[in-house]
Amino acid sequence: MNASRSHLLVVDVQARLMPAIHEGEALVRNLATLLEVAKRLRVPVTVTEQYPKGLGATLPAVAEALPTDAATLSKTTFSAAREPSIAERIATLRGSGRDQLMVCGAEAHICVLQTALEFKTSGLEVFVIADAVSSRSPHSVNAACARLLHAGCHWVTMEMVAFEWMERAATEDFRALSPLFKG
Repeated sequence: MNASRSHLLVVDVQARLMPAIHEGEALVRNLATLLEVAKRLRVPVTVTEQYPKGLGATLPAVAEALPTDAATLSKTTFSAAREPSIAERIATLRGSGRDQLMVCGAEAHICVLQTALEFKTSGLEVFVIADAVSSRSPHSVNAACARLLHAGCHWVTMEMVAFEWMERAATEDFRALSPLFKG
C-alpha cells in the first residue's frame, strides 16, 4: 500500500445506522485515526451516505475528522460503484495514479462488500480495513471477509495501512502521527 497511489473510501458511517453496528465505537475510533493519517499524507477521501434522508448524515465524529477536500456523496445503490457521482470521482482519482482503494465503513456484508467487489472487478487494487468495518452481526463480517478474500481483495488493519503509507520512521510525518498509535 502506497500513500501516493491510495484513495480512502468511507462507506455509510451514518447516525441512524451506527448504533446497531457491532463494535461500532471501535470502528469509529479506528476510522478517526486513519483519517488523521490520510489528512497528513494527503490521501484523498471520499465518504458515501446511503439514503441520508432515512439513515441520517455521516456521524459528526467522522465528519469533523475529514480533510477539507474530502467529498461526501449520497447514494441509494448498495454498491458505491453503481452511483454515477461516486464512480466518476473514483475514476478521476484513478486517472491520476490512485489505483489502490482502501475501503472501510458499514455494513461489511452489504455496502462494503458490494462496493469492494465491483471496484476490484473494474481493475482497482482493493484493501478492506478489517478493524474499520463492521455489520450488525459479527457473523456477517466473517462471511464478508471470506468472500472478499476469495475475490482477491486484501483484508488489512488500520495500522497496516497507516504504517505502509508512512513507509519509514525518522520522518516528520512519522513524528507527527506516531502519538496516534500509543496506548
